[in-house]
Amino acid sequence: MKILNKLRAFYVLIEFSLTVTGVIILMYFFPNKNREIRRKWAKLQSKLIGYKIIQKGKIDPEANLLLINHQSLLDIVVLEDIHPANLAWVAKKEIEKMPVFGHILKPPKMIVVDREDRKSLIKLLKDVKDRLKDNRVIAIFPEGTRSKGDRLLKFKKGPKFLAEKLSLKVQPVVVVNTRAVVDSKSLEVDVSKPVKVIFLDSFYPSERGEDWYEKMRDDMERVLKKELEES
Repeated sequence: MKILNKLRAFYVLIEFSLTVTGVIILMYFFPNKNREIRRKWAKLQSKLIGYKIIQKGKIDPEANLLLINHQSLLDIVVLEDIHPANLAWVAKKEIEKMPVFGHILKPPKMIVVDREDRKSLIKLLKDVKDRLKDNRVIAIFPEGTRSKGDRLLKFKKGPKFLAEKLSLKVQPVVVVNTRAVVDSKSLEVDVSKPVKVIFLDSFYPSERGEDWYEKMRDDMERVLKKELEES
């Protein structure tokens, strides 16, 4: 079984490389259709890789900030597939610097953050305001990096600052099993488990008190543990 998962991972690596390159080219040629291109590509992945998505909870069309736990590259693919909005992902500067694949951020005007720059928070605030004017939904991984999938890492302060400063409506999202399905670190693919995406109730930070961010993280972790037990 392990050998089969490794072979699947090799297939996914080749497939991703080819299709992502195609998506980048299409978005440059058809900038007004970049959301449509991204969503069709994301939906195609579930067929090419063979995973199943189970959605729980409702997407709030008024929520303009998604806070999502992060396990795998598949997190982005799955959200692009099932969320109807034109998501504006907040990504690390290192991704933008990647040869070829860094261009995945430019045509759709994703938000790039340089964590080494002290002024990055000011730029982040400006970029978020700009994307919100275009009715986009901001998507952030508050952990800042990928976890092992069995628990949440400590949340960074940036998303909390954004939500409070801009009075954004927050919708927490818990993804389950994405690392089990596509583990880019160990280079294994296992489609025996479904990917679960749980949309929790949305809210404005002002409604939840000063410790809303910590309580939200605790709620997300409880949901993650419960869903893992039921998997």
